[in-house]
Amino acid sequence: MSRTEKSPKLPPRWVVRIAWNVHRAIYTVTGGRRGLWPAEPRKWGAMRVTTIGRRTGRERSVILGYFEDGPNLVTMAMNGWGEGEPAWWLNLLANPEATVVLADGERAVSAAAAKGAERERLWARWRALDHGLEGYAKMRSTETAVVVLSPRA
Repeated sequence: MSRTEKSPKLPPRWVVRIAWNVHRAIYTVTGGRRGLWPAEPRKWGAMRVTTIGRRTGRERSVILGYFEDGPNLVTMAMNGWGEGEPAWWLNLLANPEATVVLADGERAVSAAAAKGAERERLWARWRALDHGLEGYAKMRSTETAVVVLSPRA
């Protein structure tokens, strides 16, 4: 980041959490007709991911941004750029099988963190979709996992 480039600013954590809750409420109240949208070549989409809780064994759902990479869906375990890993990612580390609802249907997927050259390639794709990505990522003390959701048979 250059000296003249300003560091990105995040809203207070409570604002981020309210936005997440409103987004989920829109999805729920509309029966899934609103709140999800397909990824486009220059814009990320929104999907609903359902994991199995690592401690409770109960289903847990979250709405995440994604883009498509061939048959795979790619997202980031960014926790709203806050510290720590998001619960959904910790659930997937414990049990990588999940269900994803997209604007055009449902898929059974298996999750893994991208590594090495694959992570760099996918990170570059995210950077093209979100020009502030590097600045936000630097706000975290740990590397943000790039999560690949691959189709299950």
